[in-house]
Amino acid sequence: MELRLTQDGTLTLFHPGYGEAYHPRQGALLQARRLYLEKTLTHLHPAPRVLEVGFGLGVNFRVALESALLRGVRLFYLAVEREPLPREVLAQILLPLPRAEAVFAALLRAWPTPRFLGPWGELRLLFLDVREAVLPPRWATAVYLDPFSPKANPEAWSLPVLLKLRKSLKRGGRLATYSAQGAFRRALREAGFAVHRVPGVGKREWTVGIAREAPPG
Repeated sequence: MELRLTQDGTLTLFHPGYGEAYHPRQGALLQARRLYLEKTLTHLHPAPRVLEVGFGLGVNFRVALESALLRGVRLFYLAVEREPLPREVLAQILLPLPRAEAVFAALLRAWPTPRFLGPWGELRLLFLDVREAVLPPRWATAVYLDPFSPKANPEAWSLPVLLKLRKSLKRGGRLATYSAQGAFRRALREAGFAVHRVPGVGKREWTVGIAREAPPG
C-alpha cells in the first residue's frame, strides 16, 4: 500500500487490491467534516451514535470525536471494518485534531481491540464483512457509508446491506456517502430512505438518505 498526500494536507492510503485510495484527492479531513460529520448533523446532535461502514484510517471517527469533545458530549461509535489496517500504518495518519488525536494514540496502543471505553464515550469495532454483521436495531443517529466504491466493492452497497443499515438507524436519522451512483440511490430508496442530492466537494454530488418512519419488511 502507498501513502499519498491529499490537497488539504492530510495523508491517505492507496489500496492496490481495490485500485482506489481511502479518501479523495481533495482531502481526507475535508470529506470527513463536510460530508460525514455535517451532512448527518452529527456535529449538532446532543447524544451522537454513529454507525460506520468502512473504518479505514479512522479519520471519520476522529473528526466526530473532536466535535463531541469540543461540545462536551459523549460519542458512541460502532464501525464495521473487513480489513483492519496494522497499527503502524494508522499511526502515520496524523490529523490536526489535538483532543481526538490524544484519545486515538491511546487506542492504538491496544489496537486491534474490538471495544474501547473512556470518559469521551465508546468505540466498538466489528472486524468482518458488513453482510455478516449483526447490528443493533434503531440504535444509530447517523450512518457513515464509506467503503470502497460500488464499482470496486459492490456488496457493501447492495440492497440487503442498505436494509440492514436502515433497521439500525433511528427514525429521522441520516445516512451520508460520497457515492452518487444511480443504482445505489434506487436501492437506498427501496431500503426505506428519502434520498437527497447534496453538492459535493471534488465531485458534483454526494448522497444523503433520511430514514423514513418505518423500514420495509
